[in-house]
Formats: sequence, structure tokens, C-alpha cells
Amino acid sequence: MDQVVSTGNGSRRNEDIALDLLKFVAVTTGVARPTAPSTGFVATPSSKPEDQVTQLLDLYSRCLRTVAGK
Repeated sequence: MDQVVSTGNGSRRNEDIALDLLKFVAVTTGVARPTAPSTGFVATPSSKPEDQVTQLLDLYSRCLRTVAGK
């Protein structure tokens, strides 16, 4: 695997910043989190793992574009 070379001025790559933004948004909004059934309520069917991965990849792409300023 490639080693990440950090510069002395504390700058970070856009990909790293976008990943941190993705983590924040995913945790805050509950993106791709499975729903737990509650007593007395029927849970809606969870989305497929493939759909969740696609959703996260789309979110990462949006985060990367945002960080890049596009």
C-alpha cells in the first residue's frame, strides 16, 4: 500500500477531508444504518447491502466535489 506523506504544514489531501465529511454526514443522518424493529411496529424492509454501498459511494463523490469546490 502507498505510504501517505504528510507535509509539515498540516495540509491534508482532499480525499481525506471528503472521507471525514462522509463519516460525519453518515453518522449524523444515519445513512446506510439498518433499521431495528420496534415493539408493536413492523419495520420497513431494509435496503440491500449493494444499495447501501452505492448510496455511500454517491455520498463520498458529492463530498469530494464539495471539498474540491466544484
